[in-house]
Amino acid sequence: MNIEQRIAQFENMCREDPTNDMAHFSLGGAYNQAGRFEEAARAFLAAIDQNRNLSKAYQMAGAALMACGNVEDAAEVLIRGYNVAGQRGDRMPQQAIGELLTKLGKPLPEVAIEAPAAAGGDFVCRRTGKPGTRLARPPFRGPVGRWIFENISAETFDAWIRQGTKVINELRLDLSRDQDAASYDQHMREYLGIDDDILREISAGAATKPGA
Repeated sequence: MNIEQRIAQFENMCREDPTNDMAHFSLGGAYNQAGRFEEAARAFLAAIDQNRNLSKAYQMAGAALMACGNVEDAAEVLIRGYNVAGQRGDRMPQQAIGELLTKLGKPLPEVAIEAPAAAGGDFVCRRTGKPGTRLARPPFRGPVGRWIFENISAETFDAWIRQGTKVINELRLDLSRDQDAASYDQHMREYLGIDDDILREISAGAATKPGA
């Protein structure tokens, strides 16, 4: 399925159910991939209208607005997102939003940010910055599964499983199909904060291991 087909698929899903936040978010991602930044921003903002706690959508909407030169609206969205992410403990989206605000020359809002747990053996989740329980084992094989085991708490991964069920149901994914499985994996990486840079690091690390 090419990008225009994916756009058409998500547009249709948004028309059928305008309350489907994941459909709007996925449509924004597809528009973004196609370089249609104004439409991407509108789609991400529609996702926020349906789910005001969707921290990543604020980041993506702000970046899309910046890409099409709408600096003031971008700053407003990013400031809202920075506050939402901070209040929810979504540390990685908050950091990314903060970097975008800094590029715009905007001061970062004053938001209470929980400090990581003090040294003493407690496992700290890289996504939230909060102490948690280490997973018993990697959730699946491969370098991404290993990274999740080393960096993501069981509590955060359990929250993804609940969100992943919503993704499957709302986007009508059939995980036996390669394109649907890829869509699911992309949503998982976005939720867990595995951006393109981290994914490249994971892949590079796997490639340098003996026998890789």
